[in-house]
Amino acid sequence: MECDTLHAISPIDGRYWGKTQGLGTYFSEFALINYRLMVEVEYFAALCELGLPQLADFPQERMGELRALYLGFDDANARLVKAIEQQTNHDVKAVEYYLKERMDELGLGKWREFVHFGLTSQDINNTAFPSMLKAAVHALYYPHLQALLDRLLACAQDWAEIPMLGRTHGQPASPTRLGKEILVFASRIQVQLTLLQRIPISAKFGGATGNFNAHHVAYPEVDWPAFADHFVGVKLGLERSRVTTQIDNYDNLGAIFDAMRRINIILIDFCRDIWTYISLEYFRQAVIPGEVGSSAMPHKVNPIDFENAEGNLGVANALFAHLGEKLPISRLQRDLTDSTVIRNIGVPLAHTEMAFASILKGLGRISVNQEVIHADLERHWVVVAEGIQTILRREGVPDAYELLKDLTRRDVPPRQKEFEEFIAQLPVSAEVKRELRAITPFTYTGVKI
Repeated sequence: MECDTLHAISPIDGRYWGKTQGLGTYFSEFALINYRLMVEVEYFAALCELGLPQLADFPQERMGELRALYLGFDDANARLVKAIEQQTNHDVKAVEYYLKERMDELGLGKWREFVHFGLTSQDINNTAFPSMLKAAVHALYYPHLQALLDRLLACAQDWAEIPMLGRTHGQPASPTRLGKEILVFASRIQVQLTLLQRIPISAKFGGATGNFNAHHVAYPEVDWPAFADHFVGVKLGLERSRVTTQIDNYDNLGAIFDAMRRINIILIDFCRDIWTYISLEYFRQAVIPGEVGSSAMPHKVNPIDFENAEGNLGVANALFAHLGEKLPISRLQRDLTDSTVIRNIGVPLAHTEMAFASILKGLGRISVNQEVIHADLERHWVVVAEGIQTILRREGVPDAYELLKDLTRRDVPPRQKEFEEFIAQLPVSAEVKRELRAITPFTYTGVKI
């Protein structure tokens, strides 16, 4: 029977299908078959352009009919390929046979033996999967990450003038600005996104062991590496790995997954910080009529969007880590372990996409609680001690650090009144005292970053 969202094993295809189905265009079994068919057809077209004598009489005006096979590929066509696979027990060979059968039906069977000519399955897989990934990241991943980045930058700007108590080791520290702390994450993401976008999306195309053995023995006069460079680079828009075994080296693919994992790590850090700020009541959470926060405690409004994002980012990173570690390793000229692993590249992207959406949703449900942030600063005048002792050092006051240490490490921390009394008895000029009195938890926020 057809799998539906109630019977799917994976939550991606079940509970979260409505949020992830866009990725099915790029990473489903249907998509994989379609991309393989695209590579087979375009490779045949490239051979026809090469000037091989056996293909000289192929009617070029009919090439559009072959391209229509993958451009108009539908579920019924995919089922035909799967039916062939039941006989071949080989998924790539099934695509080859399907294309040959369609060529027979189109009256183009004379040239059918140049389908998959000289190729190994990995010449198809290691161009199809990178093509799928390239299409997905440009259509979905990059735009959605950019939307999240833009939102963070907007929050950073909106909250740029809000002073906030800093915390290091969980304890009160030098004040900062709320907007600047959001900008930290936006800046980190931007750096890693730039690095990610610089990584080439590589593909392998070179025959059974990467040496064009079959191609060269059939047509030794052809510069097959140059042909492959043009086919992969110009026709498919990928970068060919020129020195390989039967499969791609996967080093660049691993680098892509590692870069995506680093971005996710930054977002996990962000989610945990926002979660903490919510628990400190620095942010108010919107109350949505009809929604339930707890099955037992009616009052609860939980930061579920940030928690959901953190969970999905963790799952994604576990898979990204395995992909990055496993794919570049293959015994001798090739083993099959990459085959089942690489089919999963859409899974961590799906969890990542869900996390992006959850973070954006969560940001839309919070508002700054400036009263609480202000009150927290008012309770912690001790954080100005750093600034005061630094000015005293500048003025040559002996043991400035120790003076402030004695003032601030008390059972009852000093507040504004105690600091004013302390400043009044200091052996410094009236001008310096005015400078010291101007330091408050609300003004001691450093330079604008």
